[in-house]
Amino acid sequence: MSDDAEDPTPGPTSDRASGPSLRPTSWAVLGLLSFGEELSGYDLKKWADWSLRFFYWAPSYSQIYSELRKLEEIGYASSTVVNKDDVRGKRMYRITPEGQDAVAHWAAESPVEPAVLKHGVMLRMWLGHASDPERLRAMLEEHRDQSEKMRVRAQVDAVGAADEPGWAFPEMVLRWSERYYADERDRAETMLTELGEAVAKRSSTVEQDSARRSSQELRQHKA
Repeated sequence: MSDDAEDPTPGPTSDRASGPSLRPTSWAVLGLLSFGEELSGYDLKKWADWSLRFFYWAPSYSQIYSELRKLEEIGYASSTVVNKDDVRGKRMYRITPEGQDAVAHWAAESPVEPAVLKHGVMLRMWLGHASDPERLRAMLEEHRDQSEKMRVRAQVDAVGAADEPGWAFPEMVLRWSERYYADERDRAETMLTELGEAVAKRSSTVEQDSARRSSQELRQHKA
């Protein structure tokens, strides 16, 4: 997902009944800090690109710095400026004990919600009647190939995480990500086979559009 992409689940959530209401982006950034390292905004972005992007999404630099300021304001993170060789200082962030408690509580107590799927390729396939079949085929092939690349990257990162006992849970999620992208690759391959059937079906009924059922009729249809 691009740097300026929106948070896929933008609604604020509360860590406790009386606590501050935070966006999922805040919890993602605080979660990166919860591993105990002191990190810069640049470090957090690189780590998000390395790990979060496989199963959630990677926030942009501007989102990360905005969330860091908010987390510091509410006492969940603290920062110091590190100077080196008279070069302009770099601000480093660390989670506070209050922040550690909050993210632990959120991870344990936040309601389990349905996964939010924003699949741009599937949206364009859904609109296939307005597109060229060959363009749809090329799009599916590109998506299949991208999914395989993501699978390989997740696999490589999972192997790297396996060397650090403290990353056992990120490793587990990276393994999940590897399987997810393998499934995504295979589903795209299946759709490439189904595409010809869909095009043929659409072509055979194009002259009968006036008799086509409305979307309301389809929703009301009982199997």
